[in-house]
Order: sequence, then C-alpha cells, then structure tokens
Amino acid sequence: MVVQVWLYFYCICLWRCLKFILRKLTGRCELQRICYKNKPGAGRTLKLGKCLLYTFYRLLQSAVAVHPDAIEKTIEDILTLKKVNVDTNPQLAVSLQACLLQIVGYRNLTVEVEKLRREAYDSDNPQHEEMLIKLWKMLKPGVPLEALVSKQWCEIGFQGDDPKTDFRGMGLLGLYNLVYFAEKDTNSALQILSDSLQPKCSKISKMEWEMKKFDKAIGYSFAIVGINITDLAYNLLISGALKTHLYNVAPEAPSLHHFQQTFCFLMHEFHKYWIEEDPLDIMEFNRVRNKFHKRILKQLQKTDMALCPHSAASESLVNV
Repeated sequence: MVVQVWLYFYCICLWRCLKFILRKLTGRCELQRICYKNKPGAGRTLKLGKCLLYTFYRLLQSAVAVHPDAIEKTIEDILTLKKVNVDTNPQLAVSLQACLLQIVGYRNLTVEVEKLRREAYDSDNPQHEEMLIKLWKMLKPGVPLEALVSKQWCEIGFQGDDPKTDFRGMGLLGLYNLVYFAEKDTNSALQILSDSLQPKCSKISKMEWEMKKFDKAIGYSFAIVGINITDLAYNLLISGALKTHLYNVAPEAPSLHHFQQTFCFLMHEFHKYWIEEDPLDIMEFNRVRNKFHKRILKQLQKTDMALCPHSAASESLVNV
C-alpha cells in the first residue's frame, strides 16, 4: 500500500517536471500544445478535458463545469494564470472556447436527457397526450385512432392497449425520440415500421408477402425497439462513450437535437443489423442488441469517429 502511494506521487512529480521542461523548451503551456497540435473535434477536446481534470489548479478544474455564459471570462482567467500573451496567441482563446463549449455542453446535455428520462408519461397531461397522438398520426396517416386506450397501439409496436406502460423505463425521453424520428425522417420511420411487421401480423396474406420477395420477416415491435434504442443511446451518453461522436459533430455545445439525431442513426443501423443477423424470433432480441451495442462502442473508441460523418465538426471548424 505504501509503495503504491509512493509510486503515485512519484509519477505525478515526474509528469509535472516533464511538463515544466516542455514549457521551457517549446515556450508553450500544455493547453497551447494541445490546441495547436490537434485539429478541432474529439481528439483535441478529449485531451484538453483530461488536462483540465488532472491539473492542480482549481481554476482549471472548475472550468469544465462553469455556466456557458461564464466561459469567456473563465478563458480570460486561464490565459492570465498561464501567462499567455493574447496578442501573440490570438487563436488560443478561440480554440479553448470551442473546446469548453463542447465539454460544458455535454455535461448540460446529460442533465437534460436525464431529466426527460426521469419524467414519467402522464395520461392526464395534455402535452404528453398531444405528443402521443402526434406519433400515431405520423406513423398511421389517414387512420383514425379510436381511443387513447386501444389495441390499435400494437399496430405501431407497443405491447398493449395503453402505451404509457411501455414508457416506464425511459420516461418521456422514449416518446420524444420516437416523435423526433417520425417527424424528421418520416419516410424512413414508416419504412422501418412496415418492415418490422411479421407476415402473420400484417394485413397482407402469406402468399402476397412471398410474392413481394421478402425473404426475411423482420419480426420486432417498432415502438418497443425505439424505446430500447433510446436506452442504448442514453447509456452511451451517460458513460461518456458518446463524447467522441458528439465532439466531432457539434462545433460548439452538443444539444438535445444532436442526441436525437444520434438516436435516428442508431435506429437505422440497428434495423440493418437485425436483418443481417437474421434471428429466429424476437426472443433473440437481447442477444442481437448486445452485439450491436458492442459494435457501436468499438466504433466510438476512435477519436475521429462521427456516427454521422457528413456533419463533422472538424469540417466546419478547420481554422479554430
């Protein structure tokens, strides 16, 4: 135990001596070296966040948790503390601001997402009821909903006649994501819903199904899978695994919009993965989901990874 403590403090002292030597040799502090040697995105922001976390300066440690409105003042204080000449290093403040906005934004996003997850669906709340009806109208256009408690909900993948029981695990977050997917990517949502219906559950006969050459019955409940994928996205966010993706797609502070875009991507990818796996029935759902989860985690280990590469932050912040 004594040896471990001694090694710990020895490594800290060694690391600080190394940083001091690098500062003297390069004329730059660690923050400058990180910002100047790494392009915008997860690679830079993750390194800077680690640097701030393990410093012995309280000002730097607290920088990752300041209010967004206080970031500019915090950066001024950091530059003063580090004795950085702003006139000769004008780009450093801009780079630090971009990184801190992402770090603080991610923390705030986790709080916002957790709040939605903890808020239960309330059938007596008009706003909640309105969102649920909106989901029905977008997924079943032209088909009237006979009652709020109805077997019709099974047609879009809920387990019973009252959807509120299915939202218990993810609360309003599950509903928010399903509505976002159906509203922002309606064609894909309708296609996945259609694909998810097994032949015996669809209105077409087995012969008609075979004539359409659907060689694989998808066989899962759309809404339930959406809530499960919400849980997957939530865990990626809370664990910090999603930092790589969000820091690469959000030029500044990641928002709920970015999280919901990620959910839509995961719905697309899980749908394709389910077809590739070709499970015998829905009883294999957990196995397929776990394999899919591991696959996404492996992708997110790469610092240049963006699940939606067309909107990478590094493309819009080339000179920051």
